[in-house]
Amino acid sequence: MAAEVVAAAITDIELMKASQIGMKAIGAGLAVGLTGLASGIAEMAIGSAAVGATAENKDVFGLVLLLTVIPETIVIFGLVVGLLLLF
Repeated sequence: MAAEVVAAAITDIELMKASQIGMKAIGAGLAVGLTGLASGIAEMAIGSAAVGATAENKDVFGLVLLLTVIPETIVIFGLVVGLLLLF
């Protein structure tokens, strides 16, 4: 009787740990995936405007390149948050 109770408790603890690891993985995936999606949407709008501005005036290429890179840093922040969730 006592052995069955201990075995059931150990199984419950293992299931709880597996569930926690799974939730961490889902959270990390959402952190990286959603920031990547949002960055792609922002990059779409900025990129088309950047091409138009560069076509009109070639001197703004450096500024346009800087403005195009800014949304990509958000994905790096999402990756850092995802790694912090996992470890």
